[in-house]
Amino acid sequence: MIKVEAIVRPEKLEDVKEALNKIEVNGITVTQVMGCGKQKGYTELVRGNIVDIDLLPKIKFEIVVSSEEWEKKTIEAIQNAACTGNVGDGKIFSYDMRSALRVRTGDKDYDALN
Repeated sequence: MIKVEAIVRPEKLEDVKEALNKIEVNGITVTQVMGCGKQKGYTELVRGNIVDIDLLPKIKFEIVVSSEEWEKKTIEAIQNAACTGNVGDGKIFSYDMRSALRVRTGDKDYDALN
């Protein structure tokens, strides 16, 4: 099992969800997060004061897939849906999962994913 995490622009939420749905990836977790990378934020005038906004709103997807084949398909779908070609498009990470458990039934690992 492999966990794929993707941090993308908020405006790409629906595009990424649609891309994952199209390849029949089920079971995603989506979280609103704040962060920065090379983009470094921006400055804004707030009540007459210049304020550095160094954490930007992002969307984090968490998906657990059953194989390297699904990892590649999932990453490719996210990348194609989230890419604008500009700084701040996000990052995708993947790493091995040791175990999974469906709380309701006690199903483990692969069975817990389906």
